[in-house]
Amino acid sequence: MLARISLIIAILAGLAAGYFIHFEVNRKLVTAIAQRDDFHAKLDKTVAELETTKADLAKTKTDLENTTTELNNTKTMLTDANNKVTQLEGSNQKLTTDLATAVKDKARYQADLKDWNSLRQPFDAVKKSLADLVEAKKELVAVNGEKTILDRRVKKLEHDLAVLTDGEIPPVILPAGLKGRIVQVDPRYDFVVLNIGGNQGVLENGEMLINRHGKLIGKVKIRSVEADSCIANVMPAWKQGDPFEGDEVLY
Repeated sequence: MLARISLIIAILAGLAAGYFIHFEVNRKLVTAIAQRDDFHAKLDKTVAELETTKADLAKTKTDLENTTTELNNTKTMLTDANNKVTQLEGSNQKLTTDLATAVKDKARYQADLKDWNSLRQPFDAVKKSLADLVEAKKELVAVNGEKTILDRRVKKLEHDLAVLTDGEIPPVILPAGLKGRIVQVDPRYDFVVLNIGGNQGVLENGEMLINRHGKLIGKVKIRSVEADSCIANVMPAWKQGDPFEGDEVLY
């Protein structure tokens, strides 16, 4: 009997111990689960805070880059502004110098104008004298032209007089450097037409050489003279070839 009671007591004690152990394990398990959940919650919060921090860091980096770009742009604008200021200061200095020069020039021009007004009457007299001198030069040119024409007439009359009186015919002298060209050729009668005449100083019986590219072709003797043309005969003794239109004649 006693043994049964002891066994029952032992069983009850075992059950009590088992229940106690189960309760304690369950309590620890609940505590562990609670601690795990709290750890995961804290971990999730830390991860979220980390992501937020990373986003903030990226935004801060972007803002920093933008600020650096703006700073560089501002420095560039500041440099440009300083350059413009320097240019404007140089322009201002030049304008100041030009203004001072202009003021001096104005004073000088005013003095010159005053002197000019005082010299105006004598200048008018000089101006009239110059005009008279120009007219005198024109008259001199006209007189010299008339003299040239009269000289040519005198030479022609002297020549005609010598022919009529059977006297010695003086050589006909043409203007030095006289040049012209053959504009027409008559090979049948050996005469040519020249593009120079009395206006250029050509005289009857004057003699001129025919030149072609530096080669002597012959010589002509002038027989009749017009204002700007003349007719001349080819002199047989001097003929080195047939004259052509365009050949040069010279004295």
